[in-house]
Amino acid sequence: MKRSILSTIIASLIAASPVHAIMSSSATDYEVKSATAITTTVNADVKKSLPFSDTSDFVDANRGFIADLASGEILGSNGKPVYSMSSFNFLEGQAPDTTNPSLWRQSILNATSGLFEVTEGIYQVRAWDLANISFIRGDSGWIIVDPLLSTETASAALELVREKVEDLPVSAVILTHSHGDHFGGVRGVISEEDIESGKVPVIAPDHFFEESVNEHLMAGNQMSRRASYMYGNLLEKSPTGTLGSGLGTTTSSGEFTIVKPTVEIGHTPTHLNIDGVEMEFMYTPGAEAPAELMFYLPEFNALMQAEEINKTMHNLYTLRGAQVRSGLDWSKYIQQTIENYGDEVEISFGSHHWPTWGNERIVDYWEGQRDTYRYIHDETLRLANHGMTMLEVAESVKLPESLSSGFANRGYYGSVSHNAKAQYQLYYGWFSGNPAELNELPPVEEGQKFIEYMGGSDNILEKARADFIDGEYRWVATALNHVVFAEPDNQEAKNLLADTLEQMGYQAESGPWRNFYLSGAKELRQGVMAVATPSTTSPDIVKNLNLETYLDYLGVRLNHPEAAGKELSFNVVMPDINQQFTLNVENGVLNYTMNKQMDHPQATIRLDRSTLDAINLQQTKVADAIDAGDVKIFGDQDKVNQFISLLDVFPFWFNIVTP
Repeated sequence: MKRSILSTIIASLIAASPVHAIMSSSATDYEVKSATAITTTVNADVKKSLPFSDTSDFVDANRGFIADLASGEILGSNGKPVYSMSSFNFLEGQAPDTTNPSLWRQSILNATSGLFEVTEGIYQVRAWDLANISFIRGDSGWIIVDPLLSTETASAALELVREKVEDLPVSAVILTHSHGDHFGGVRGVISEEDIESGKVPVIAPDHFFEESVNEHLMAGNQMSRRASYMYGNLLEKSPTGTLGSGLGTTTSSGEFTIVKPTVEIGHTPTHLNIDGVEMEFMYTPGAEAPAELMFYLPEFNALMQAEEINKTMHNLYTLRGAQVRSGLDWSKYIQQTIENYGDEVEISFGSHHWPTWGNERIVDYWEGQRDTYRYIHDETLRLANHGMTMLEVAESVKLPESLSSGFANRGYYGSVSHNAKAQYQLYYGWFSGNPAELNELPPVEEGQKFIEYMGGSDNILEKARADFIDGEYRWVATALNHVVFAEPDNQEAKNLLADTLEQMGYQAESGPWRNFYLSGAKELRQGVMAVATPSTTSPDIVKNLNLETYLDYLGVRLNHPEAAGKELSFNVVMPDINQQFTLNVENGVLNYTMNKQMDHPQATIRLDRSTLDAINLQQTKVADAIDAGDVKIFGDQDKVNQFISLLDVFPFWFNIVTP
């Protein structure tokens, strides 16, 4: 009994990762449709509405090219690709009818890969992962900025720089913010000796480490499943599949790591000399990331803009699910940057996309980014204060032509629609104020009544087919969604809804919108199937997750209705870290108290934190740990067993487009 109890409790303490572990399955064939005449016309109209003759982005994206990886892919230790540049080779020429030509253009630029000289002393490797890795020449070595998502891609980039530019050691690492695609490869560029000795400083924004380790934990399973839609993990890379994310290409799938910073930036300005290079840091938390910084290089008249300034409108709300960001704060950070450096800047480069050169061009670019977020924020509140609901606001907010005609402000990652909804949500929450919407039916029950009022699903399908032919895709998707949730076995409805979502995906300018639409269409046609998705679970993450976060997540795992009426109390002791705490279940919730033990617990669980981590990382088995005496239970084991029975297990591959 001890083994089964401890096996479950340890599993319960494992942190959810931002993206799910690798899974695999065989695929079921289904027919991918071509673009309808309506979609072809819509996409053709996009070509007429934007300045596609402006090729300056292509000039900038290719400027300073030095070399690329001849093989077109980066391999892991098992000999299999962790990232493939060549998988995006289809992105060339004119946009097919199955793609929004604006997104096609952006995707070609995002896939422009290789090592580039930004200016003498600053280099970037781009499109070898979702983000960029940058190299600044210091007095004694390379200062590396944002070492990608995986050790393999970061290491390969460093190797290329050493081969093609200069063979130097790494003298410092700068992590601009707390998103995994900017730090996960850090152990691919610095050694354990570098980390332990402190020889190589690691600079990051204040609260970087806790924000990076803890991000997505509480809502992790839902967020990760939706991320499989957002990043196109379910889709083929092709003109009828994913074109990338709009922000970049796609994520690598190698080893994910993290290290603790040795220098933290917590205020603006912070002046540091790093390996002979003067840097002026700006602390910019709570806009694109909970912990973020930008920095200016006076010697180069260059700004490292991190992910606060991009060649796309970014997310004020990310479709995978996350806390809403303030467009007002975001715009103010950019305004501060203009005030501080707008008179002298000559180079602006970042964590994504390609650099911009020339003072006038840069300031115009910065101002466009600043005003895009400010416009959406302010206009949303103006319309809301006129009494508009969230949906009405999202339908009404349109960027002025002076902003929307700039490719850097287009909705390749964020969108005006969902960013306007985000600002409404930030201030007003989910409720429109209309009492009819205060207690609506859930999707299945609402769908059943919708079908009843419409005289049956056959009537709805007949009308939907006609509207599909007329290109009324938004309404067809709404109506058929009711049918699918009311009648999940109605394959005819699912097929027509899939055809509808597919056309909406083909028209989408946003990479995540396209990926969501096409992923939904795929699952409607073939059902939910487990496929390979990236994972950021790693020894670094597991070992550095603090106990309070473990226990908070354990509280989320508790089945609260089942726990109601039960009273459970335990002491937990972890000798190796000199830590102890209590666990109590009462009133259907779990509470804990750190650094305390009860006089009369129902049971005491004793194990080292290192043992917990080893089991979480599958370096040892629970049974072996118990046999070795590394895990012990004293007291009422039945109460522990009862507690374990109350802990939920979250299935990753839950339904999204069907009930």
